[in-house]
Amino acid sequence: MELIKSKWYKRSAKRLGRWSGSGKWNYSGKWQKGQNARSGWSKPDWFEGGQMPLMRRIPKLKWFTRYSKLITNYELVNLWDIEANDFIKTGTTINKAVLLEARLIDNVSSAVKILDDGDLIKKVNFEGIEKFSKSAKATIEDKGWEIK
Repeated sequence: MELIKSKWYKRSAKRLGRWSGSGKWNYSGKWQKGQNARSGWSKPDWFEGGQMPLMRRIPKLKWFTRYSKLITNYELVNLWDIEANDFIKTGTTINKAVLLEARLIDNVSSAVKILDDGDLIKKVNFEGIEKFSKSAKATIEDKGWEIK
């Protein structure tokens, strides 16, 4: 069977806004004025039909503020930081005030965690530090130094 080609077989797209002969004239399938009538306008992908957008709803959920209060941010201090610092001498008891004076932490009220990175030769004792990594605690206790 042979395909019959007519003048309507392959029709070009409608030319909008070209008056009555085009089939869509006057407002070109849009309405008068406003944002939707302008050329180049389309709804953004994140548009939710006028309801409160997701990114504005999330901070209002109960878990959001409660969960952020549970997170503790630690200031990390390595053992080699203590060893390399000239301010800390052998026999010093290390607490937050000493670490602040040595400029190893930024704030006395922040929580501090000691990490086992490097070797500590100076004999020091630790007092009032919140947290130690397992390997740092083992290193300090193996050398016979105190953690209070």
